Amino acid sequence: MTTFTLTRRVMVAAAAASISFAGMAQADGHQKLDSIHFLVPGGAGGGWDGTARGTGEALVNSGLIGTATYENMSGGGGGVAIANLIENAQSSDGTLMVNSTPIVIRALTGEISQSFRDLTLIAGTVGDYAALVVSADSPWQSMEDALAEYRTNPADFAIGGGSVPGGMDHLVAAIVMQGAGEDPTAFNYIGYDAGGEAMAGLLSGEIDALSTGFSEAIALASQGEVRILGVTAPERVPAYDAAPTFAEQGITADFVNWRGFFAAPGMAADKVALYQETLAAMYDTPEWEAVRSRMGLVNIYKPGAEFEAFLEAQEKQIGDLMRELGFL
Repeated sequence: MTTFTLTRRVMVAAAAASISFAGMAQADGHQKLDSIHFLVPGGAGGGWDGTARGTGEALVNSGLIGTATYENMSGGGGGVAIANLIENAQSSDGTLMVNSTPIVIRALTGEISQSFRDLTLIAGTVGDYAALVVSADSPWQSMEDALAEYRTNPADFAIGGGSVPGGMDHLVAAIVMQGAGEDPTAFNYIGYDAGGEAMAGLLSGEIDALSTGFSEAIALASQGEVRILGVTAPERVPAYDAAPTFAEQGITADFVNWRGFFAAPGMAADKVALYQETLAAMYDTPEWEAVRSRMGLVNIYKPGAEFEAFLEAQEKQIGDLMRELGFL
């Protein structure tokens, strides 16, 4: 699987716009959003939650928006929140829903009945590498230690993740095992509803290892609660350069999970543009750089049509891979 190319495209803010929206105010001659309500389709502590709250933090602290509010709406692999946004489109004008690669995967598998095509695409904003982690008291000090156990008894080797079987975390674990020359379908995968629950399963001993986003693993690794066996980055990530890559361990496992924002279907084009301009302006602020570096994320910026083309290409790429691995 090839690593998705991440690029940043800076958009020029509409300084002379004369559009009037409810919930927007004039600030120094520029249109400014008073507030954004972030809808998170999973529980607290996961990657979606961290991305939404980090984005809101940077936007508020930099003065790009006035206030940010957050709502966690778990269930159905994200389908409950997506359905809610669609069904309440007329009253969701100030809401942005965060999502990521799972919206593509879960639509392919039929876990959710909607797809990105049912929403208004705002922009892809960041990327997160994946990681395989174990608890700090695990006897496994390296990926080779884990593989030795896997080779002894694959069926009893339990890897968990914050997605259903066949979902992104399962897919990443399979990519790692395949890249190590092992049977990518032989291990026991245990799915949880969100990354926070999956991490709790690891710390309680319910699973042997956890497939998760690198940004989610950094905080607990820094606190000494988990050990990161490998990261799906081409080289070590500065945010936590103690974590080895799979590549340096001789394992071909390149993967990056995008995260971005969607709005309700039918949103007016001028308001879509304002959301895009606000997010684009965020990249140049020290407040965002503090959030990005803290979370170990990679900057991207893919607005509107570019975001749609990227998602369509990813849909084909991941669909082909899932069929190859027997997930579809």
